[in-house]
Amino acid sequence: MKKILLSAVALTAMVAFSGNASADILVGVAGPLTGPNAAFGAQLQKGAEQAAADINAAGGINGEKIKIVLGDDVSDAKQGVSVANKFAADGVKFVVGHFNSGVSIPASEVYAENGILQITPASTNPKFTERGLWNTFRTCGRDDQQGAVAGKYISEKFKDAKVAIVHDKTPYGQGLADETKKALNAAGVTEVIYEGITPGEKDYSALIAKMKQAGTTLIYFGGLHTEAGLIIRQAADQGLKAPLFSGDGIVSNELASIAGDAVAGTYNTFAPDPRTRPESKDLVETFRKAGFEPEAYTLYSYSGLQVIAEAAKAAGSSDPEAVAKAMKEKGPFKTAIGDLSFDAKGDITRPDYITYQWKKGDDGKYNYFPID
Repeated sequence: MKKILLSAVALTAMVAFSGNASADILVGVAGPLTGPNAAFGAQLQKGAEQAAADINAAGGINGEKIKIVLGDDVSDAKQGVSVANKFAADGVKFVVGHFNSGVSIPASEVYAENGILQITPASTNPKFTERGLWNTFRTCGRDDQQGAVAGKYISEKFKDAKVAIVHDKTPYGQGLADETKKALNAAGVTEVIYEGITPGEKDYSALIAKMKQAGTTLIYFGGLHTEAGLIIRQAADQGLKAPLFSGDGIVSNELASIAGDAVAGTYNTFAPDPRTRPESKDLVETFRKAGFEPEAYTLYSYSGLQVIAEAAKAAGSSDPEAVAKAMKEKGPFKTAIGDLSFDAKGDITRPDYITYQWKKGDDGKYNYFPID
C-alpha cells in the first residue's frame, strides 16, 4: 500500500514539474468588457487575442505560448484595482490595458509592486507615465500632445468661435479638456463656459440652455462617446447650432448610433488610422472575416502584445523587468500601427495626433475621416 502511495506522489510531482516546465505566459487583458464603454473593451480584447494567436502560431514568446486572461473593470477604478490584484494572484506577467486613465493609474501601482509590466493601448493622461514607475508603457499618445493639436486647430480654424469647454470630471476627460483649454488660452482664446458633467447622466437640457445663453458656437468635450453622443443629439434637438469637438474617447461607431444624424460635422483628434496602412491590410482583413471591425484601439492593443513579444526576444527573457528595459533600449519595434520606440518614461517617441470630422462614407454610414 505504501509503495503504491509513494508512486502516486511521485507521479503527481512529475506531472506538476512537467506542467511548470511548459507553463504558458499569462497575459492579462483588462478593460470595460461590460457596461457603457464595452465597445472599447471589445477592441482591447479582440486586438490582444488576435495578437496572441498570431504570436503563438509563430512560436510564442521565446518558445513559450501566450495564454490570455480577461479582467472586466467596467471603467471603474476600484474594480480595476480588484482586477489587478486578481491578475497578480493568478501569476500574470504582462497586462494589455486598461482603457480609462482613471483605472490604469491606480492599477499600475498594483502591477508595479507585483512585478507585472503594463502597456495600455488607450490611457492618455500624462500622469500614467510621469510617476517614475518601471512598468508603465502605452502605444497611444498623451493628452498634452492631443490637447495641443486640438487647441491649435480650433484657434486657427474657428478664430471667432465662442467655445464652451465641457468635461466628464474623470482623469481622462478633465485632463484632456484642461490641456486643450491651456492650448486655447495660450493662443488668445478664452472659453465662454467651463463645466463638468457626471458620467451616466442622460439629460443635458440645463447645460445646453447655459451654452445657448452664452452664445456658444463650438463645444469642446473631454469625455467618452456615450455622453458625447447625447450632448450632440440634445443640442441639435434644442436648437444649439454648435459642432462638438472632442478627443480619442469618442472614436467608436456607437457615437453615430447615439447621436443620429446630428453627428455630422463633429470633430475629434486621434492618431492616423492604422487600418489604412498597407502593411496592416491582411491583418485588418483577418478581423473583418471574423466579423469584427478593428476600429480605434483594436490595432493599438494588438501592437501592445507585439511589442512585448519583440522586446522579450531582444532581451532573451520573458522576465517583465528585463522586457521593460529592452522596450526602452532596443526599439524601434515593428507593429501593426507602425514602428514604435519608447522613451525612459514608457511613452512612444513619435507625434501621434491629427484631426478628423464625422460624415457619411460611401457605405452610407457615419464615420470619422481625416481632414488634415
